Amino acid sequence: MVISSRSNPTIKEIAKLNDKKYRKEYGLYLVEGVKPVNECITAGCTVKTIVCTEELSENYPRAIVVTQSVFSVISSEKTPQGVLAVVEIPSTAVKRAQNSCVLLDNVQDPGNLGTIIRTANAAGYKDVYLINCVDPYSPKAVRASMSGIFFVNIYIGSREEALDALGGVKLVCADMDGESVFLFNPPDKFCLCIGNEGNGISDEVMRAADYKISIPMNATCESLNAAVSAGIAMYQLKYGKVR
Repeated sequence: MVISSRSNPTIKEIAKLNDKKYRKEYGLYLVEGVKPVNECITAGCTVKTIVCTEELSENYPRAIVVTQSVFSVISSEKTPQGVLAVVEIPSTAVKRAQNSCVLLDNVQDPGNLGTIIRTANAAGYKDVYLINCVDPYSPKAVRASMSGIFFVNIYIGSREEALDALGGVKLVCADMDGESVFLFNPPDKFCLCIGNEGNGISDEVMRAADYKISIPMNATCESLNAAVSAGIAMYQLKYGKVR
């Protein structure tokens, strides 16, 4: 059966997941696009439902099949590919850090957040702690993570919870007045802290810093994008140690 009504109750419920309120209430989020959906399945995420258009129905035999018009109701893409998965949000309860990790303090742009998660996965940082950040499970953040969100642990909590979980882990905070990251020798186990796009790292986290690092820039450049800064620092701290 092909669903052709935009007012179908199931479709209306799925469409609600584009709203943070309902993602939090239902514990579900949306993954859209052929490659992301396939990688989500391969990663072993808990997929509750797949919705696809008639053209892709042979590739997803257990999916809910809908018309293009109905798919546009649940899609957040400008040019939808015709497949979307409803996925369970894994537990985000804060756990104690086991290895080098990343802490994001009040990052508010979903594109930046998703890109940082993408880079953390690529660079081998398994755990990402979020304090007062934008929702990592929003469609834009998920899309920007380029499937990275399926392969890292996302922990969401208060500053107190995050700092307690990072007890014993050296905090390396990105700060304009810090030592050049290219001259810095990090400890074997550390947490890279990245702050808000406009205001940087909060006073509470900065007071807990063990080290402060910076990225050298020409005088004509005031600052770098948060995701770019995080990417440079993640790779340099892990693979470019000064010996």
